[in-house]
Amino acid sequence: MRNYPHNSLEAGARIVALVLISDGNVCRSEIDTLQYLELEKELGLDPGAFARVVRDLCEDLLMGAHHNRSMTAHLDETMLASMMSAISAEPLQHKVLHLAAAAAQADHHLAEAEERVMASAWRHWSPEPVTVP
Repeated sequence: MRNYPHNSLEAGARIVALVLISDGNVCRSEIDTLQYLELEKELGLDPGAFARVVRDLCEDLLMGAHHNRSMTAHLDETMLASMMSAISAEPLQHKVLHLAAAAAQADHHLAEAEERVMASAWRHWSPEPVTVP
């Protein structure tokens, strides 16, 4: 898994991308929601940068998927924790949580894989226990 600088815009975008692809089905409503929320502008990314982050994440996950049926099957809590620890700035955490939750809920179904990523973010970023929306 490639490393992004601590609190970088790309590290934040990667979490949103992970929620987007985690269930193996990126639907039009999720993309439309992120476009409506102006994800790239909200995170301060250049136009087209989110697509590059998604592509890079998929490449990284495919490297670990050689024996699994799923790109995300090998994502354990240690790997998720590492990805979450790359973001410690609360404003960025809040933006990422907002965008990721919106993407996860856009199709009116919170898949188990989406819930797992969101729960990991809440565990690592929230000082108090909360339930995933």
